[in-house]
Amino acid sequence: MIDRADFFAAKLSYETDASDVHAALKAGDELVVIDVRSDEAWAQGRVAGAVHMHYSEIATRAPKEIPEDAEVVVYCWSPGCNAGAKGALEFAKLGYRVREMIGGFEYWVREGYPVEDADGVHHRPVDPLTGIARIRTRA
Repeated sequence: MIDRADFFAAKLSYETDASDVHAALKAGDELVVIDVRSDEAWAQGRVAGAVHMHYSEIATRAPKEIPEDAEVVVYCWSPGCNAGAKGALEFAKLGYRVREMIGGFEYWVREGYPVEDADGVHHRPVDPLTGIARIRTRA
């Protein structure tokens, strides 16, 4: 029987979230963020600075493009999408230190972190159901 503390420690070694990824990037941590979604999804917007690598391409592209000692975080659309898990599995098979960003791109956007598309980098409003929204008060 697995100890609860061991379970949650293991879970945190395999998963991260948008808030922790944003904090790590802001702190200058060397982290390779991989968007494993389709070309169409990528074009709609992505985590600013992410690398696009569909999960079906990881086995052939990653060894050529991503350093083997890199810390990798993968994401897909949302909690309802399992492409992130598929991508994490492919990176893990290759021996990478990889974690899946739970909540995916949906929660990245909803928490107001930088989103990149063909027009540049944008910040969308924070959804108060998923992130801390600043409440404006009258003076």
